[in-house]
Parts: sequence; structure tokens; C-alpha cells
Amino acid sequence: MRAFPNPRVRNLGILAHVDAGKTTVTERILFLTGAVHKRGEVHDGTTVTDFDPQERERGITISSAAVSASWDGHRLAIVDTPGHVDFSDEVERALRVLDGAVAVFDAVAGVEPQSETVWRQADRHGVPRIAFVNKMDRAGADLDATVASMRARLGAVVLPVQLPVGREDGFRGVVDLVRMRAYVWDDGVRTETEVPARLREEALHRRRDLEERVAELHPDALEEFCATDALSGATLTRALRALTLDGTAVVVLCGAAYRDRGVEPLLDAIVAYLPSPLDRPPVGGGERPADPHAPLVALAFKVHATPTGRMTCVRVYAGALFKGDTVLDTATGRTERVSRVLRVQADRTSEVSVALAGDVVALVGPRTVRAGATLCAPHAPVVLEPPVTAAPVVSVAVEACRSTDTGRLAAGLARLAEEDPSLVVRTDPETGQTVLSGLGELHLEVAVERLRRDRDLEVTVGRPRVAYRETVVRGVTGLVHRHVKQDGGAGQFAHVVLDVAPLDGEGEFSFASTVTGGRVPQEYVRAVEAGCRDALAEGPLGGHPVTGVRVTLTDGATHPKDSSELAFRTAGRAALREALRASVMTLLEPVAEVTVTVPAESFGPVLGDLAARRGRVADSRVRGGTSVVTATVPLAELFGYATRLRGRTQGRGTFTTRPAGYEPCQG
Repeated sequence: MRAFPNPRVRNLGILAHVDAGKTTVTERILFLTGAVHKRGEVHDGTTVTDFDPQERERGITISSAAVSASWDGHRLAIVDTPGHVDFSDEVERALRVLDGAVAVFDAVAGVEPQSETVWRQADRHGVPRIAFVNKMDRAGADLDATVASMRARLGAVVLPVQLPVGREDGFRGVVDLVRMRAYVWDDGVRTETEVPARLREEALHRRRDLEERVAELHPDALEEFCATDALSGATLTRALRALTLDGTAVVVLCGAAYRDRGVEPLLDAIVAYLPSPLDRPPVGGGERPADPHAPLVALAFKVHATPTGRMTCVRVYAGALFKGDTVLDTATGRTERVSRVLRVQADRTSEVSVALAGDVVALVGPRTVRAGATLCAPHAPVVLEPPVTAAPVVSVAVEACRSTDTGRLAAGLARLAEEDPSLVVRTDPETGQTVLSGLGELHLEVAVERLRRDRDLEVTVGRPRVAYRETVVRGVTGLVHRHVKQDGGAGQFAHVVLDVAPLDGEGEFSFASTVTGGRVPQEYVRAVEAGCRDALAEGPLGGHPVTGVRVTLTDGATHPKDSSELAFRTAGRAALREALRASVMTLLEPVAEVTVTVPAESFGPVLGDLAARRGRVADSRVRGGTSVVTATVPLAELFGYATRLRGRTQGRGTFTTRPAGYEPCQG
């Protein structure tokens, strides 16, 4: 039924911090596998995966892009993901449907903030991965230092399987410690040789260290090592694959993708170590394996509007999906007809007749399917866990410049929110303004620019606002509330007594009941909890959501006729609102961990600017004439920081951010 059987398919993502070289690695893979016939360059705006005009102008990946390639009889379905923190939700949706990943690291910078973020995302989804240390040809590149930072900052068991040939600008190739062969590149052409004499002793030492570490982790390798005091290449390869698949260890390779060095061994490692669809657990409670003959199960992870219509990107986990099939959307209970099945190559597509278990394809035809929906055979429904959508933290007011464009603006915003679930559109009940919320300033800037370009809309944007929260500093005990209502006929009666206190540790809300003697039946206790959750939507300080609260129902009373779940839910809501007004509350604001890299001579002014923005410096260090400062800064103070930093450093400073939770507002 397929050109590539399941064991010869690799669905993988390319993950990294911004500017580590993900897109360049993807481009070199496409070129070396013959998928494209010309190398694309990020700085020229000619890459296959960064096809959006904004991506080419900004030089960053904004949306995940899927491409396909073939290598050594295997089909590789590759997703190039964004590296900027504002687009981490794109990474989340991609990781939900991928089998494996290649994590790319900068050989100079090592593990960077977003490197940690995407690594934790992959950990959460249980995605096996290998690592590629890129930019080995740059001044200051150090494979061992990068490996050490991976061990220290990621807590990973990392197993380098290569030794660089040459350093920095003299980097020419790698020694494969598994096969004990050297690969050297000259003008993009790879030559296989014996291990150079000057590196042989170090290569043997590193091979021995690799064997010992693998033997400690893998029982079959340990048995052979104890018997022969060594490991064969075949045993080492099998053990490394097993350790990768179960997440015990991470294989590390190195290279310089921009100069076409080290990419072929990376492709070999993808085939050798990363999982096929058959290596991943069955879905649907373990009942739907990756079998093309099983009932259909697929997960929609991305919706994309094109000039020719709506495309829904799906991962097929089980069964076969044919052109013309009718599928069930379990999120809505509606059936949808699939008119076309497309293989995606970034912004180009080719039609196929069928998608089988393990395939990542796009569908044309479904009109209401949203990202996160499960598509399945109508006679065998199943629901898969959808990708987690991050809560927005920054908001702007968006208005059409012309009143006649109001309807078009609403349609455009709805389309944006459909394509990107991390964008939220709402109407402010007090001002009547349309508010667009997202994960960061750049996230919203890109969304608004899409409105202007794709919809040809003239819009005005208000100053960004952050999402504040309220929390309890000192609560109250024994707050009594009676809800009594009598309008003729059956009345409403509920009597509750609440204790309210700060919630220790992390969390938003905790509810417990210590009522004894059946004074409040269990169904009414649940209604009180529901009412308390209702009350958390608006706090007493400024109407912001309330978090970090522990509520205990300590007593109550019922009426034989007038008590009901509705009455107790109403009482719970009113009681908690009253308790919060009586408590000592504080305002919380979102903060971000900011890592600023600047020339050493700009260190003082940048440090002063961070202090003026209420930043707390956590770490600072000097590395090769460059100062790196890590600070925690309120998100509201970071608006416009990119422009200020460029001005203070003559355009030589850069910074990255990642969310760091909420802290009490000091300003």
C-alpha cells in the first residue's frame, strides 16, 4: 500500500534556540537528499521552509513548516519549528504529533534559554531526540563545553559519538567514534578516510569512554563488555538506538551546516537512532497501533488558510485515509468529507490518493475542524489528547481605520485565531474595544502585520497590555454567607462557612471540605466548589483573575425544600467574593527571564537600563569580550526594549526572553 513501509518512516522536528541554525540544517538536508536542487540561505530569504514574507524579512521562523525527503531508503517527514519564545506554541503543536526530534545547539553559546524551553517541551511529550552541535567553524566553538552545558542545564545523559577534525575556522570534518572512521569535507564534498594519526589516540580514548558509558546504561551492551572488554560497532549502534528510544540518553553529533559539513552523518543518525511510527506507543488507550488496516485515528494539529482554501494538517496514527472518505470530528460530533489528501513541501503541495498510519499530511475538505481535534472512523470513535495551548500574556486593542472595514477585521481576527490557537480575540466589556491577546510583543506584531498584508486592512493598534493576576496574601476564617431567595413557589436557601488562605506552592486553586455529619450533602459541596471557581474570574483589586487561593468549606446548613445545587453554587460564588474583599490581596504581574548579550563596553549602560526597568540581575559573565547578563524583568517593562538595546549598543546587542511566571507587582 505504500512506497515506504512504517519502519522506514521518520517523523521528526528540528528544535533549537533562535539563530542556532535550525532552518539552515533543514535546507542542507533537503539539498543533500535531492529534495531541492539549490541551497537556500536564511540571509538571502531563499529558504524553502521560511516561505512567509515576514519570515524572510525578519530572518526567523514564525510558523512550523513541513517538508519531506528520502535518505538511505527511508522517508523523512521534517518539521522546521520556530526558535523564538513568542512562537513556542507552534513547537508545542508540532511535538504533539512527531515521533522524534533533532535538537540543534550553537557550538559557541551552548544551551541557551529557548534551548531549555523546547527541551522541556520534548520531555513533556516523551519525544526521543538526538543533538546536533552546529556552527563548529565559528570562533569560540567548543563541542566539549556545549556537551557540559547540556549535562548541567538540561540534566541529560549525553553521549558524543563524534570527535571534531580541526577547530573553529579550521574545522574540516568529524571522526565517527562508532565506526572509527573520519569524514572530511572539501567544497561540500565528503571524503571518508582513516582516523588521522594525530587524533587516533584521542579517538580511541573517547571510543573507550563511550563504550563504558553505554555499557553502564544498557544490559546487553554490559554483557558483551564484560565478556570481551569492548563493544562491537553493531552492538554499540543497537544500544544507542535503544537508549535514544526510551529517552535514557541523547546521542550528540557536530558539524557546520552553513559550510555543508556534518549533515550526512546527521542523516545517518536520524535513520539509525530516531523512532519509526512502529516504535511509538499505540494511541487511543493503547488500542490503536500504527497499522494501516486498523480503524482510522488522526489528530489535527494545524489549520492553514491558503488563497485556494482551507487546509487541515493531520498526523495519521492508525488506519488509512483515502480521498473522498468521511471522517468523524469527535470534538464537535460532526462528520466531514475529505475531498483531497496532500503531501506538503513547505508552501507547495502534491496530491496523493491515500495517507497511511505514520503519515503527516494536509486535508482539503473539512470546514470546521480545529487544531487539536481527533478525526476517526465514524464507526470506531476515539478521542486523543489535544496539544496544550499556552495562556496569552500580552494584549493590544485593534481597530479598523475605516468603519466599513469592521466586519472584515472581525473575519480576519477569527481566521488568525483559528490558525493559531494561542491568539485570543475578545471584546472588552467596559470599552467595547476588540482586544487581541498573544504570547509576546513580537507574536502580536506579526499577527497584526498579517492582517494588513493578507486582508489588505488598515488597522490601528493600542499600547500592549499585560495579563495581571490577583492573589491572597492574608485570608479570612469563618466567613458566613446565607443565600435566601423567595419569589413565590420553591425558594432558594444555602448557608456556607468558608476559610480562605494563600495556596502554598504552585497552583491556581485548591478546594476542600471539612464539613461533618452530613450538614452539607456531597452534591452541594461540589456546587459550592463550582461557585468558588466562578468567583475567581474577577478579583476585588481590578477585576483580574484570581490565582493561588485555598478555600475550605468548614460548615453549612440546608433547607429540606428550598436547598438546591443552584442555590449552593450561588452561595459559594457570593461567599468567596465577599471573602476576597475582606482578605489582604496583592496584584501579580507576569515576569520574564531576559538574557542580554552585549559588547563588554556596553555592559554598564545596559545594566543601568535593566535596573530602570525594575529588573533583578541573576547572573552576569564575560565571554570573549562579550558580556552576558541574565535578569528577571516585568513583562510590561520590556515593550520597546529591542529598540532601546540597539540604540545603546550601536546595533550589536541581542536579547532573548522566556516566561518566568508571576510575581507581586512592585510598581
